[in-house]
Amino acid sequence: MISVLKTCFTYFNKFLLICFGSLLLTHCASDTKETKDNLVFRYNEHKNIGSLDPAFSKDIADIWATNQLFNGLVQMNDSMQVEPEIAKSWIISEDGLTYTFTLRDDVYFHKHSLFGQNATRTVTAKDFEYSLNRLLDPQLGSPGRWVLNKVNAFNAVNDSVLKIELKQPFPAFLGLLTMKYCSVVPKEIVEHYGSAFRSHPIGTGPFYFKRWEENVKLVFRKNTSYFETDAKGKHLPYLEAVAITFLPDKQSEFLQFAQGNIDFVSGLDASYKDEILTADGNLRTRYTSEVNMIRGPYLNTEYLSFYMDSELTEIQSEWLRKSVNYGFNRKKMMTYLRNGIGIPAHGGFIPKGLAGYNATIGFEYNPEKAKTYLEKFKSETGIQHPEITITTTSNYLSFCEYIQREIQKTGLIIHINVVPPSALKDAKANGKLDVFRASWVADYPDAENYLSLFYSKNFAPNGPNYSHFKNELFDTWYEQSFTETNTIKRETLYTKMDSLVMQHAPVVPLFYDEVVRFTRKNVSGLGINPTNLLELKHVQKRD
Repeated sequence: MISVLKTCFTYFNKFLLICFGSLLLTHCASDTKETKDNLVFRYNEHKNIGSLDPAFSKDIADIWATNQLFNGLVQMNDSMQVEPEIAKSWIISEDGLTYTFTLRDDVYFHKHSLFGQNATRTVTAKDFEYSLNRLLDPQLGSPGRWVLNKVNAFNAVNDSVLKIELKQPFPAFLGLLTMKYCSVVPKEIVEHYGSAFRSHPIGTGPFYFKRWEENVKLVFRKNTSYFETDAKGKHLPYLEAVAITFLPDKQSEFLQFAQGNIDFVSGLDASYKDEILTADGNLRTRYTSEVNMIRGPYLNTEYLSFYMDSELTEIQSEWLRKSVNYGFNRKKMMTYLRNGIGIPAHGGFIPKGLAGYNATIGFEYNPEKAKTYLEKFKSETGIQHPEITITTTSNYLSFCEYIQREIQKTGLIIHINVVPPSALKDAKANGKLDVFRASWVADYPDAENYLSLFYSKNFAPNGPNYSHFKNELFDTWYEQSFTETNTIKRETLYTKMDSLVMQHAPVVPLFYDEVVRFTRKNVSGLGINPTNLLELKHVQKRD
């Protein structure tokens, strides 16, 4: 198996990266050398971690790390249901404006000398009042401040009761509180370290911070006082340590995984997708005895967007926009370009795995209908040679070229403009692009987050409505969803809104992404979830 892999790495700089990676892994192991290998979970983070302060947990690399160190009031299970964490229960007022949380009394901060003689203390409602107000502090500059935009006040009634008052009803609020931004932190430690809290984190999580040599290695150790238990009453976590390395190259990371030096890799990179997977998304035979693959829906919709305020006649035509939606085979695209990983987007904008998703409201491949709709456009406008330009980044060029080849068969001329990610981000926010590729990963697991992209009061650059879609009925339903407390009725309303968007086709959903994880056979309990959160408290490793 390894000899096959080595043929893929023929350049000298790749060889240096591999050797460097081995040195890092060996060096990292020295921090846990007293711990048996089956009690250390090892993974690589190819993107650098910016901060271990949960108030700055914006990127997935930071979120994965802080999730091991910190807890909040509530957490999300793998089925996207909100469950207790430090809050053992809660009550929501009938008007949906007041949330009253009752806290556990057995949650302790990680040990630190600043806590005094006992080197720790229990978490109280005052700690959450402080932590959430800190998140709102403009001087802190947290990217997660927006999470609490609908909050009016926090009030610690006593040590075990916290009240949160909202400015308006917002059924997705509990989902927002599951984000790492809302983790509890101890005031005395934060104020002692100031901005250096980013590299001296003290939380309540299943692991505590041990050592961080930035961009080289990061080590967490087991929190023996952690409050959560498994189904048999045994305290979590099972592992003794987590060791993270920072090889920047995905090929090198995969080779380290194949050699057994790290325990899992996440995602499907182009550099190794054909090495490990068949065209239809199954593990190749050479890996089945050593590797497990787990996959499931990921709350990420990949799409093309039309700018509805464009002066281009082609963009203004619903006939043409629907022609594009009907004009290419999404299933074939996923097979050829993603080895079958990802779900062809035949539903609406809401991705599979989220309440409100409906597989029947979108567009199936229908080349004849695509041609008919394009002819209707030509007849109404007199434009016999319609053209559009799709702007994308290099990472998604292959997808746009596939769409270009397929749709040009209908008679629509497509040009492709490749720009850097920063240029695309700026141009789409300021209405400078007629058609552009984009993706929307859920900020929180509620369909309202996806539908916010079509609310007229959210026009970019002041909101996420990059298409500038505007529909009075949609706006009415969207606002109604805030006051609908019945879960089933709210989900039905979400589907109606999504269907209305598809009827006007301001976007072209391409596919709903999937979380894909490859683990060594001796790893169990890792699990998978639609937000791609790395949860290590249930992980075990066999010898």
